[in-house]
Amino acid sequence: MTKEERTLENSKFMQVLENFLLPIADKLNNNRYLSALRDGFMVALPLIIFGSIFVVIANFPFLDRLLSEDAYAAYQNALGPASASTLSIMGLFVIIGIGYKLTEHYKGEAIYGGVVAIAAFIILTPQVLEGVAGVIPASSLGAEGMFLGIFTAFISAELYRFFVQKDLMIKMPAGVPAAVSKSFSALIPIALTLSVFLFVRIVMSFTPFDTVQNFIYTIIQEPLTQLGSGLPATIIAVLLIQIFWFFGLHGQIIVNSVFDPIWYALNEQNLSAFQNGTELPNIITKQFIDSFLVGMGGSGMTLAVVILIILIGRSRQLKELGKLGGPPGVFNVNEPIIFGLPIIMNPLVLIPWLVAPVVITVITYISMSIGLVPKPAGIIVPWTTPPLLSGFLATGNAWARCRVTSGKLSNSNGNMVAILKDFG
Repeated sequence: MTKEERTLENSKFMQVLENFLLPIADKLNNNRYLSALRDGFMVALPLIIFGSIFVVIANFPFLDRLLSEDAYAAYQNALGPASASTLSIMGLFVIIGIGYKLTEHYKGEAIYGGVVAIAAFIILTPQVLEGVAGVIPASSLGAEGMFLGIFTAFISAELYRFFVQKDLMIKMPAGVPAAVSKSFSALIPIALTLSVFLFVRIVMSFTPFDTVQNFIYTIIQEPLTQLGSGLPATIIAVLLIQIFWFFGLHGQIIVNSVFDPIWYALNEQNLSAFQNGTELPNIITKQFIDSFLVGMGGSGMTLAVVILIILIGRSRQLKELGKLGGPPGVFNVNEPIIFGLPIIMNPLVLIPWLVAPVVITVITYISMSIGLVPKPAGIIVPWTTPPLLSGFLATGNAWARCRVTSGKLSNSNGNMVAILKDFG
């Protein structure tokens, strides 16, 4: 095949991908619900990071050996409220953020969209703990209630908007202060919206599920979480990130909008196990993606490309690009490389661009499965944290705890069989 024929074939292949994927990516990128979901998690992120920082401090390595058992327990109890009031109830912050952002999209009073979402969620949440009425289990406000919270925020914001658009509002005279006027204007739309959710709660109490949260968790959240915790689904997510980026779309934002609820739920399970000192149940979590894939120089792990350009690159232009992309690449910001190399719409780099992250995903997954390296502990680490440091923090300083004994290695064959079954 001649050079011209290869160029023509590449052009046809690119055209097919562009015609098929770009419309899908554009719809996902501009979807108001996915945008509200993404922004809702961003609202919660500072609080989540705050809680994660204190989880790391509370579980600092070797501290349990330096302090007495009572002193160590007192130390952890003193820092415990930092994570209990943020990470353990992160669902509440996400719900407020989604309701706020979706109502803001409709040009409504965003703050009322946020508060009606949280009130609707609490109406649907079980309020009995071990036979004691009026007590909401903390687990229902965290990962376990995440999917219910997301659906509730979407529906409550839409209902609130619908009633406002129908002009079902109390209009106050012109001389009334703006804050009072807005409060009375929101009264009827909020009352009607919450009445709908109260009716749903009453109806659901006559079903075998008893509550909406049990229904959502059993029918939707649990199966999706099981699916998302597997290696095949993660590989698909990683491939989609790379493909979207190849066409100049922010693949991480698009894919995270869909997968974040699953990854955060898995993250919460690991955090709970980590704090209780039990075996971490999941390998795939939010931090598996952020610290061990994106956290290696950005999407596509391009920090390695920057290093090679600096070490063996001969082109003066590439050398300058390496100097430009190096510092931000250390903090996992790789747009200078993606747009400057370029990687976008460049068929010559398509195969390594797609394959390299998949290889890293598989190697990391297997390494954690056989106990060679620790699993993510559920601690949220900002994705801009430099490599090595991010892994150390994301595993809860667990390198000291991760000792590969002969017994652990002897079980690696069984773990490998489990991994192979996972593909089935």
